[in-house]
Amino acid sequence: MLLFILCLGILLLNDDASLKQSMQFEQDIVRLKREIKESNDSARYYRERRLAIERGDDDLEFIAREQYHMKRPTEDVFLLVPAAGK
Repeated sequence: MLLFILCLGILLLNDDASLKQSMQFEQDIVRLKREIKESNDSARYYRERRLAIERGDDDLEFIAREQYHMKRPTEDVFLLVPAAGK
């Protein structure tokens, strides 16, 4: 019985197989899986946007104007910014 408790104590307190280390690894795994999911979602979004542009589904001019504030040489662009405190 004493030998069993001693072996169990060594396993739980050993740095390579400690309970604390295992919990930290589990937290890291959960965090990394969440980051992978976010990255996959982002990659899927941009892949779909690129394909839409290549197929002509999205208006390339609209994207250039709205996201990159591009304009024709003869146009003026006005950006509306909400007033502070309102």
